[in-house]
Amino acid sequence: MRMTDPPRTILHVDLDAFYAAVEVRDDPSLAGRPVVVGADPRGGRGRGVVAAASYEARVFGIHSAMPISQAYRRCPHAVYVRPRMRRYSEVSARFMAILERYTDLLEPLSIDEAFLDVTGSRALFGDGETIARRIKTEVRAEERVTASIGVAPSKFLAKIASDLRKPDGLVVVPADGVSAFLAELPVQRLWGAGPRAVTGFQQLGATTIGAVARLPLARLVETFGDALGAHFHALANGQDARQVVPDRRRKSVGHETTFLEDVRDRAVARQTLLALVEEVARRLRRAGLRGQVVHLKFRTADFTTVTRQETLPVPADTTDAIWPVAERLLAKADDGTQAIRLIGVSLSIFDGERQMPLFEPPNVERGRRVARAVDTLVERFGPDVVARGGPPRKRH
Repeated sequence: MRMTDPPRTILHVDLDAFYAAVEVRDDPSLAGRPVVVGADPRGGRGRGVVAAASYEARVFGIHSAMPISQAYRRCPHAVYVRPRMRRYSEVSARFMAILERYTDLLEPLSIDEAFLDVTGSRALFGDGETIARRIKTEVRAEERVTASIGVAPSKFLAKIASDLRKPDGLVVVPADGVSAFLAELPVQRLWGAGPRAVTGFQQLGATTIGAVARLPLARLVETFGDALGAHFHALANGQDARQVVPDRRRKSVGHETTFLEDVRDRAVARQTLLALVEEVARRLRRAGLRGQVVHLKFRTADFTTVTRQETLPVPADTTDAIWPVAERLLAKADDGTQAIRLIGVSLSIFDGERQMPLFEPPNVERGRRVARAVDTLVERFGPDVVARGGPPRKRH
């Protein structure tokens, strides 16, 4: 009997009314008011189009890409603000960094949304819904904006799910509930179903995705042509094999943790840092990457944040190579007087400009083979199957 692969777990994460949400976050006096981003603040009668509208503004029928003049006619008492793209990019970078804590398979779609494949992360972080809730909590706590997330076995389903309960929504589509999830959704939810396609579906007597799924493939091909007919047939039946394609421009891999209670025990801090290093090293190996510069992030109970970095002699992807540097950076950052609130570590990705050694020392290659073997065990049996005894003791 042939074993089949388990269903994938795909997340689509979408920040709610992103530009407007950042404006409200930075100016709390705007909370609860209709906010339109994309205009001269002196009146909103200028040229151009709406870049974003808060949910309070959407009540008046204002939406992205609408001419500013039309938005003003619909809601002259809204707050009209200029876009601040640099500010939005800063928040977006931190948002993407939060997503990267959970998987290397991250595909940004725009500044405020992304697909994640967390199939391989379930043993470390829990099922898709658990990961989604953690992401929502961290985005709200760290960036003070909300995210809507869809969890499903495919990109198509996850994208629809994330849009159903905005703002601040979470919709999970179980692998055995795909047909029921799609059944009553309108055909407009099918990717590629524009006005002409909707007219074609109406001629076929299909107004819901469930009705499309019941149509023979031949009828769809006859109406829409070979490619589009097959496309609609597959989507209506919940079939979407497209993979999450990681962003190849990525510059670093990192992981951090905020303690539930501030920590004074330095042994706990070192043990936590070791666990973070192991996770980062595992993610590097999973993605086929190596890091060159180790970065440490250290935040104390009074919210003082300290960063330190050090360059490795050669790019690395193993705990044995990264840990001594991370431990040294922790000693430099921590003066021992404050309780610790947050600790994190990341590695800048080796960009290939320096030539890698043709042959690595035997102990390095041996360490990488052991690490890969441990990766296999962790992926199959969970993170607790193999554990280090603890950080090496400092030598005096």
